[in-house]
Amino acid sequence: MTAGATDGAGADDEDTGRVRALLREHDDPDHLERPPHFDPAASARRFDLLGRACVERFGPACVRFLTQDTSHYGGVTVRPDVTGLERPLWVLLSNFGGFVTAGTGAEGATGAGEGLTEEFLTWLDRVCAAAGCVRVPVELLLEPYDGRAVLERMYAEPLMLAMAAEHGWGDENDEDDEKVEPVVWWERYFDYM
Repeated sequence: MTAGATDGAGADDEDTGRVRALLREHDDPDHLERPPHFDPAASARRFDLLGRACVERFGPACVRFLTQDTSHYGGVTVRPDVTGLERPLWVLLSNFGGFVTAGTGAEGATGAGEGLTEEFLTWLDRVCAAAGCVRVPVELLLEPYDGRAVLERMYAEPLMLAMAAEHGWGDENDEDDEKVEPVVWWERYFDYM
């Protein structure tokens, strides 16, 4: 998103549409962890800029981490007592398109964008622009995935449910076993592959 844009219902439709278009553009069904033109040096520079900006804002309470077997490069976490949000904060960098997302609470969960202030989002938009990244609101990432790739959960959960039903595994009274949540864009760009 651009500086000054907001998340949620007040988001500028043009920016939201642009970000959705970028998510679709970078959705390569043949390369799930990283794009074929992945530039490790450019990603390292982006990650360093993002991490340094977080340390400048929040101090040494920031913890940087790199990931493996995921579609995101790494992230920064900040303890709740330092964020001023009363919740832990995380900022993640995807391997695709320089996408960055941020939230509080559980990563990729409904409500993860709660508590992020307009001032913080404006600051993060500036940091993203300086690093050549695009901020993607968590709310967009939690929309049902309708892209071109076949993600593991698209076949793993239904297969496990079918096997459980066939073999009589599980509790017959547990209705939650039947519910399969839809795959979301988060799983494409910020999850394990």
